Amino acid sequence: MAVKKNLVIVESPAKAKTLKKFLGSNYKIEATMGHVRDLPKSEMGIDIENDFEPKYITIRGKGEVLAKLRKEVKSANKIYLATDPDREGEAISWHLLYALKLNEDTDKKVYRITFNEITKNAVQKSIKEAREIDMNLVDAQQARRALDRIVGYKISPLLWKKIKKGLSAGRVQSVALRLICDRDDEIENFIPEEYWTIDVDLKAEKNKILKTKFYGKNDKKLDITSEQQANEILDDIKNSKFIVSDIKNGKRQKNPLPPFTTSTLQQEASKIFGYASSKTMLIAQQLYEGINIKDEGTVGLVSYIRTDSVRISDEAYLQAKDFVISTYGEEFFAKERREYKAKGKTQDAHEAIRPTYTERTPDSIKDSLTPEQYKIYKLIWERFLASQMSPAIYTTKTIKIKANQYDFRASGSILEFEGYLKVYKKNEEKAKENEEDILIPDINQNQELDVKNINPLQHFTQPPARYTEATLIKTLEEIGVGRPSTYAPTISTITARNYVTKEQKVFYTTELGEIVNDIIKNNFGNVINVDFTAKMENKLDEIEEGHIEWKDVLRDFYPPFERTIQEAYEKIEHIEIEDEKTDILCEKCGANMVIKYGKFGKFLACPNFPECSNTKPFFEEAGVNCPECGGKVLIKKTKKGRKFYGCENNPQCQFISWSKPTGEKCPKCNSFLIEKGTKKKIICCSNDDCGYYLSEESKESKED
Repeated sequence: MAVKKNLVIVESPAKAKTLKKFLGSNYKIEATMGHVRDLPKSEMGIDIENDFEPKYITIRGKGEVLAKLRKEVKSANKIYLATDPDREGEAISWHLLYALKLNEDTDKKVYRITFNEITKNAVQKSIKEAREIDMNLVDAQQARRALDRIVGYKISPLLWKKIKKGLSAGRVQSVALRLICDRDDEIENFIPEEYWTIDVDLKAEKNKILKTKFYGKNDKKLDITSEQQANEILDDIKNSKFIVSDIKNGKRQKNPLPPFTTSTLQQEASKIFGYASSKTMLIAQQLYEGINIKDEGTVGLVSYIRTDSVRISDEAYLQAKDFVISTYGEEFFAKERREYKAKGKTQDAHEAIRPTYTERTPDSIKDSLTPEQYKIYKLIWERFLASQMSPAIYTTKTIKIKANQYDFRASGSILEFEGYLKVYKKNEEKAKENEEDILIPDINQNQELDVKNINPLQHFTQPPARYTEATLIKTLEEIGVGRPSTYAPTISTITARNYVTKEQKVFYTTELGEIVNDIIKNNFGNVINVDFTAKMENKLDEIEEGHIEWKDVLRDFYPPFERTIQEAYEKIEHIEIEDEKTDILCEKCGANMVIKYGKFGKFLACPNFPECSNTKPFFEEAGVNCPECGGKVLIKKTKKGRKFYGCENNPQCQFISWSKPTGEKCPKCNSFLIEKGTKKKIICCSNDDCGYYLSEESKESKED
């Protein structure tokens, strides 16, 4: 009679392959290929009348997988459910319990095991510490799934009925869309303000130059807000003496950043490599589940990659300590263990993202990794190691200069000791280092310095920057919307539905996105907003911690939400977009074409569809003439759906603008004028360096 083996069930074949290396011949490892049960797509799947009972079904295509697993279960001695160590993984294990009818078979011994990293020690330890399924984790996942399903399946049909087919909304994704739309409004309504700087180059000994900047008056900070004010200061300092009034020497420390969480890894990979968050997570998942390394076999290279914790284990700390001291020297390791505090409320169920074995340097395994895997692994490895290293130390010098009653200052710093920068020089560290590595020439207090050059410069304040993937994820995390596992799919969803478009790494709202956002904001603002969504995330955390029952959240949420839905049905009953008839004739059948609204915005279509399926792009007239050639300005869209203004005579006329032109020239610099603002319309110059604008309300010009 064959000896029964222990069955270990994981989600992915890659993870199964890695585990085989650490478990002996007594273990059989199988993969589910993700979820096996879920709510049906054809209906909401939440029985609201029956106390929000979910109706789970086997996912299409998973029948063969489950049949194979049932066969393995019959011949198994013990069953270990080894799905990922988070809410989603716990839920998959719980669904397996029911899909394989393990909950009914009292003779089968079923255990739940989790490990933060796929290493021999972690896996063997998890089997020793096997436990039952944590229903608090499962219930938190069920609550999230039910909430998202109710919101999506209640609002989307309303949008289909009242607006157009294909529109949809979501509890978290609509908040992300709202952030991007609000930022677009901020930029559109931004009015630049003038300010000036005055830089003075002073001669020091041996022909060295001390570069100083205007600071203020009589030791108080002073902002220069007009050319007149700047000229008054220039007149006062033109013939004055520049005397060194104070010299301060000092030292400054720069501490390393904590090891990566899910969101900070996504942010850094976006900033440095331009990777989409979904791409970063795909690569990180590969590193976690296991890579075939030369002379080692398949090994997990990093710890679990969905985490909002910045703590590390004692074992990881000692690995970092041994490596840093042996490689760089004792002075490069922090004297005391660094304990980082996570921002906001964290689940802290896992460690920060770190390498599983510090001695496995990026360069030592580079040949076994794809270029993308190497970049992400190197990023994780360097950030983790640096997080436990000594601070970088700079020598600093600040010089104060007096010119009559006005104050000028010069400051600089020189890197004296690299510390953690020996390992991790990325983005802001490099930028700041370049700014700060300014050599200050040797000068003495009360020394008079000759003027080489005085350089007054006019500037204008800039609008807030558009969101990148990195800054959007950072904002979502800061306001408490979403969790590590939701950032990447949220961004992917609003992009795939063409609500936003990404150009040169920044997000722009499409016309479709603006329409959907306005509907959600005006009709569902009480349930789909930053505060409500953040509070709901806290409720899910409370479920996970066992403080509240998961259906209580739904019982509290649904009644006011249902009232909102009913009110919205009445309120937006008459705003359905009608097909607008045009004077443009169909080339195929001669009918007047109509304006329709599709996935990517407006287009022209023949009304005799399906007999005639002729369509063509629709270019709405902006109502102004081209400032370059006098032709009509048309409202067009990029391939990704972003609106812009172009001349009808293109390609002969190359005129193009992201903002609506007025058809007139700027009286100050002769560039073309544009119309901006969604709240208060203003006319301003398209040349950012000009600063001319004309308020449409007051009709009072402000020339700079």
